[in-house]
Amino acid sequence: QVQLVESGGGLVQAGGSLRLSCAASGNFLSITAMAWHRQAPGNQRELVALATSGGRTNYADSVKGRFTISRDNARNTMYLQMHSLKPEDTAVYYCFALIVGPPGPVDYWGQGTQVTVSS
Repeated sequence: QVQLVESGGGLVQAGGSLRLSCAASGNFLSITAMAWHRQAPGNQRELVALATSGGRTNYADSVKGRFTISRDNARNTMYLQMHSLKPEDTAVYYCFALIVGPPGPVDYWGQGTQVTVSS
């Protein structure tokens, strides 16, 4: 059983910073892509940032220059460092991972962590 567990959400004032973490555990061979998505009330879930096992990263235009995604492959953990937070960043942030194991590559999602940015 593979699990993704997020932590680090909370309430912060506009201009502040937060760091989210996502740890993968369970029986698997490797993790290819990991990503952060977010979903605000009334909106569709959107991709925030993605990091491949090879080190490539990609960001939504709305967070470029403010957010940084990183991975600690030895610990099967992913981070999202968020700076200069804005009220429009308020959402539930979800961890995603494409994990290779028996029986093959499978998408996994975390339970989500709330980020609230006050103005």
